[in-house]
Amino acid sequence: MESTDAESRKAGGAPSEAPAPVWVPSPEEAREANVERFRAWLAAERGVRAADYHGLHTWSAASPEEFWGALWDYFAVEAATPGRTVLESRTMPGASWFPGATLNYVSQVLRAPGREGVAVIDAAEPVGAGEPGDTGAGGTARSGGAETREVTWAELRRQVGAVARTLRSLGVGEGDRVVGYLPNIAEAAIAFLATASLGAIWSSCGQDYSAAAAAARLGQLDPAVLITADGYRYGGKVHDRREAVADLRAELGSLRATIVVSRLGLPLDELGGVTGWDAAAAGDFDPASQNTASQDTAWPVPVPFDHPLWVLFSSGTTGKPKGIVHGHGGVLLEHLKQIAFHLDLKEGEAYFWYTSPSWMMWNFQVAGLLIGATIVCYDGNPAHPGPDALWELAARHRVVALGTSPAYLQASEKAGVRPAAQHDLSRLRVLGVTGSVLPPGSYHWAAREVGPRVQVVSTSGGTDVVSAFIGGAPTVPVYPGEISVPCLGVALDSFAPDGTSLRDEVGELVITAPLPSMPVGFWNDPSGERYRAAYFDAFPGVWRHGDWITLTGRGTIVVHGRSDSTLNRNGVRMGSADIYQVVEQFPEVREALVIGAEQPGGGYWMPLFVALAEDAELTDDLVRRICAAIKAQASPRHVPDEIVAVPGIPHTRTGKKLEVPIKRLLQGAAPGDVLDSQSVDDASLLDVFARLGKERTQKA
Repeated sequence: MESTDAESRKAGGAPSEAPAPVWVPSPEEAREANVERFRAWLAAERGVRAADYHGLHTWSAASPEEFWGALWDYFAVEAATPGRTVLESRTMPGASWFPGATLNYVSQVLRAPGREGVAVIDAAEPVGAGEPGDTGAGGTARSGGAETREVTWAELRRQVGAVARTLRSLGVGEGDRVVGYLPNIAEAAIAFLATASLGAIWSSCGQDYSAAAAAARLGQLDPAVLITADGYRYGGKVHDRREAVADLRAELGSLRATIVVSRLGLPLDELGGVTGWDAAAAGDFDPASQNTASQDTAWPVPVPFDHPLWVLFSSGTTGKPKGIVHGHGGVLLEHLKQIAFHLDLKEGEAYFWYTSPSWMMWNFQVAGLLIGATIVCYDGNPAHPGPDALWELAARHRVVALGTSPAYLQASEKAGVRPAAQHDLSRLRVLGVTGSVLPPGSYHWAAREVGPRVQVVSTSGGTDVVSAFIGGAPTVPVYPGEISVPCLGVALDSFAPDGTSLRDEVGELVITAPLPSMPVGFWNDPSGERYRAAYFDAFPGVWRHGDWITLTGRGTIVVHGRSDSTLNRNGVRMGSADIYQVVEQFPEVREALVIGAEQPGGGYWMPLFVALAEDAELTDDLVRRICAAIKAQASPRHVPDEIVAVPGIPHTRTGKKLEVPIKRLLQGAAPGDVLDSQSVDDASLLDVFARLGKERTQKA
C-alpha cells in the first residue's frame, strides 16, 4: 500500500452498517444447494460439523489437508495412482500437493461414456446473405437468425479421441506444446481436451489479437502444432484472419503442423501445408478402448498431479507477457469446487460465460464439462445485433448460470434493456460477474430487471490461479457493492504494509495458505525467481495478489480495484507493453504511458499519455493514426479512451515507468500520499497528472 496512514486506509472502505441484501436464498434453494450436500457428507463421512457456510469455510481454510482430501473423495477423482498424502508442506512457494498421484484432467470430462445430451452449444452471430457460411463440429441449426451448433457428449468424446490420434501422429507427446489461435468455438474446447489427454500442454489466445501480439505469447512456448481458424465473427461482420494466421506461422519456427478450422468457409489453399479440422477430427474412435492415441499407452495419459496442463499469459504490463503454468490436478480440484459449490451448477444444466480464449474465464467455462454441465460458446459481439444479445442467448439456450462483466450490465442498463421482461430467463439462477469492480447500482438493477431470484455472484481472482479467491455461495445473502464470501479452501486476509491483518479498512488482498491451483511455476523460469518476485516478495511466505480490498466485520469483501498496473477494460485484462510497442514506433512519439483507472460509480478510464518528439504536435491526424495502429497491431480493445500530450513520462530512478502511482494520481490522490518524490527521475512531471486527477475528481 502506498500510504500507511490509517485514515487513508479507511477511506473508501466498507460502510459501518450492513446494507439491505438484494438477494437472500430461500430455504428450498439453500437445502438443494450442492454445497449443502457436501456439508452433510462431511458430517456423515468425516465427522466435520460446520453450522453454515462460514463455519465450513473456516474449517476448509484452516485444514487444507483435510479439505482438499475430502474434495478428492467426494468427487471420486479418477486417478491411475493415488497420492502418498494430500500436502507435504504448507510452505509458499513450494507446497507439494498429492505427491505420487497420477491422473489426467480429461479423464474427469470423459469418465461417463454413457452420458447423453448436449455437451457444447456453439452459437455465432448470423452471417448476411451472400457471405461465407459455417462448417464444423456437430449439426447446424438456425434460431432467431443466429447459427447454433450442438456437440453431443458422444460426439465430443469421438472428436477428442480423433484429434488426439492426429496429434499423436504428428509426434505430439507429454510435455509438447499445442497452441490455439481461435475464436470461442466448440473446436477450441475439443482441441484443448485432445492436447491435455496426451499430457501435452495447451495455450491459446483469441483471433482479435494481431499475429505479433499472439506470437509474443505463444512463441515463448516453441509449440509443435498450431490449431487455428480462417476467421471469426464480430459486430455483424466476418473477419478473415488467414493473413494473420500466415504471419503467425512464420513467427512460430518450431511448428511441425497447422490445423485449420473452416469457421467462415474460406478457401485455405493460400495458406499451404495445413490440415483441415474435418480431416484431423475424422473417424470413429472409442475413448473407452483406452488405445485411441496409441496402441500401447493408456489414454487419457496419466501424468503427475502437478504436470503442466496449460500456460496462461499475464497481461504483459511490465514487459513480455509471463507464461503462468498450472497443473492437471490442482486445476481439476479447484474447478470442481468452484463450478459445483460456488456456481452451484448441476449435471445437464447450461453454463455460458461470455469470454475469449485469451482470458482465463475461457478455461473456467470449459470446466463446466467436469461436472457434466452443457457449456455455451459464443463467437460474436455481446451487443450485436442489439444490446440484449447475451440475454437473448441465455434465454434461447435455457442458461442456468450466465457470466459477464460489469461493463455489459451497465451498458444494458443505459440502453434500456429489461432482460427478464424481454426474454424468458426462467431457468437463470446465477448471474456471474467478474473482470472489474461491480458498483452497487448494478446489483440493484439486476435485482429489478434480471430477476429477484437470480443470485448475482461477483467474483475476484485471476489468471494467476485460474479461479476466484472470493465469490458467492448459494446459501449466503448478496449485499450491493460487496462480494459475499471467501471461496472454500482460501485462507483470505487483508494486510497493512507492515503485515498486520485488517478489518473494515482497505488493505492488500493476501492468501496465507497454499492452494492446489497456484502456479507450478512460470514458463522459462527454472530457478523460480520471477515466480517468487511476482507474489511473495512483499510478504515472505504469503501470496500478495495486487488487489485493494476491505474485509468487513460481517464476512463480506469490498474490492477497490487493482493495486498493480494491469489494464482491465470490459472484463478483459490487457498489457500496457502491447500498446507501447505500437505507439513508440511513431517518430512523433518520444515515449508513451497508458493507464487504466477505475472511476466512481463503476466507470473505467483508459487514457494514453504521449511525450512528443521535438517540433511534433498532437494533431487530429496523429491521434487517428495512433489509434488505427493500436487497433491493427494489438486489438480494438487496446485503443485508449483519449490521447493526451504531456511534457514527459516520469520514471523511477532505475528507469521504470510509474504506472501505479500515476493511476493513483488520476484517481485524485495527492502526490505526497502516492510516492516519495525523491524516487522519481523528474518529480516535476507528476504535476500534470495530479492536476488532471484533481480536475476529474471535482467533476465526478
